[in-house]
Amino acid sequence: MDSKIIEGLAFALPALVTGGVAYFMFSAFLERDDKEKQFQALVNKKRESLPTKLQAYERLLLFSERINPAKLLVRVQPIGNEVDSFVHLLIANIEQEYEHNLVQQIYVHENAWKAVIGSKLSIINKIRSIAEKSKDAKELRENLLIDYSQIESPTETAIAIIKQEVKKLI
Repeated sequence: MDSKIIEGLAFALPALVTGGVAYFMFSAFLERDDKEKQFQALVNKKRESLPTKLQAYERLLLFSERINPAKLLVRVQPIGNEVDSFVHLLIANIEQEYEHNLVQQIYVHENAWKAVIGSKLSIINKIRSIAEKSKDAKELRENLLIDYSQIESPTETAIAIIKQEVKKLI
């Protein structure tokens, strides 16, 4: 009886070892296959989202260019001589551009978005501070142009950050 049990174990043990090895090899193969599929899905997702991200960065770059005080003052002319009305016109133009590009924050890196917002707020604050020292809209326009010809516009900083972020994507 003992010899039959030993004989049965002699036949069963190699089958169990072979089955265990096959199980581990098959599970490792499936795990590797799953990881490869996940990697391919991630690559495809990045490939498909890249054009959208690049377009968002392009729009933020264009926004930064459009609110650059030198270009803004050429594009937006004062309607009258009142400083307050010209300030409101300039700020309304900046806010309109901003609202048009607000959704781009979904697609861009947080640093780029913060730089764009920072440049927008800086320009608005500078317009308001120079407006307090100006007698009329013409003088405000001249003072802004003089001031921004002497210092770097905050939009230049935002543009540099946008370009850095795009280089990371490409």
